[in-house]
Amino acid sequence: MTHIEKIRLLKLLYQYRALGFEFFQEYRPLSLSTQPALSQNLEELKSSVAGCHLCALAKSRKKCHFGAGNLKAKVMFIGDNPGVSEDETGMLFTGKSGELLANMIEKVLLIPKEDVYVTTILKCKTPDNRVPTPEEVACCKPYVMQQIQTIRPQIIVALGSTSFHHLTGEYDTPIDKIRGTVLNFGEAKLIPTFHPSFLLRNPSAKKEVFADMLKIRSML
Repeated sequence: MTHIEKIRLLKLLYQYRALGFEFFQEYRPLSLSTQPALSQNLEELKSSVAGCHLCALAKSRKKCHFGAGNLKAKVMFIGDNPGVSEDETGMLFTGKSGELLANMIEKVLLIPKEDVYVTTILKCKTPDNRVPTPEEVACCKPYVMQQIQTIRPQIIVALGSTSFHHLTGEYDTPIDKIRGTVLNFGEAKLIPTFHPSFLLRNPSAKKEVFADMLKIRSML
């Protein structure tokens, strides 16, 4: 094993420890791509997220953002990363973007906002609200994938390009070219659309999102 491989293996062991593993009963060669199994209990998974230090964002965060809503939701909204206000309050989609998302849910989908589940693909805020790096997303993505597997929504709404790109791996497809398209995503259907914060900067795009929400309503 080379020195570089030892360093990578040590990093993997730190990741295991951060996810709650305290020891290994026996030694055997580990694949560097191996990921430890995450709890299917969302409260236990939330505790893992709260104690996560897999990337440097843990050093600057004030609060982790796990998600909230109906644990049996038919629709799950997945945003990109928490902003400054979310980091202060510990609540997702606050302010005008939160009001807009609530209107999309209650006035277009015609369901109470408490009946959906809302989370983000990144659980900590990034400095200056920059786009998260692939390495940062790689640390957080197992958490959101476990949330999807546990809640088992019928429809996943990817809010914005960051969420869509990292959920699907379609990094070369612009969000404006794919929004409103119904994609297969495991047992669920995934529909990308614009992020509420984008709509606040570009009000003319609301009509496209309105059409996307009507499509989702028809699927429900």
